[in-house]
Amino acid sequence: MIASSGEQGIVEQRVQKQNICKRHMKSSKSKRQSSDSNPSGNRIAYQEFGSNSNPAAVERAVQELPPHQQNLRLQASRKGRKGKTVTIITGFQSQPETLSKLLKQLKSHCGSGGTVKENTLEIQGDHTQKLVQFLTKLGYKVKISGGSTKK
Repeated sequence: MIASSGEQGIVEQRVQKQNICKRHMKSSKSKRQSSDSNPSGNRIAYQEFGSNSNPAAVERAVQELPPHQQNLRLQASRKGRKGKTVTIITGFQSQPETLSKLLKQLKSHCGSGGTVKENTLEIQGDHTQKLVQFLTKLGYKVKISGGSTKK
């Protein structure tokens, strides 16, 4: 089967387009490889504050205050907990390790569970009176906030 000259021209044009595409792909790959030769593999164009290689350097230092210099707020709350009451203690100015140790003491004193969330302690159940007495024995200044509570 013999192709006409018009068909041959179309086939040649297709082959040329394919060759051009192949050359373009090779050149873009080589450009990518040369830009990826950055040792960290990082392609940041601008960064205002230092590098992300050491996130501990950017964190703010928390000043560890003794208990008698801290003013704590105690609150019983049900919001966002499907009706379950939680005692929230806020106002801590101490390290997370210190908070976790204190939380362990408070949970064992109240006989319930709890957690640490962003410098606040949450203890399951309404234990405001118990916690006020216990925290004042430890030397903290404690105030109850947020309405009336059981006495």
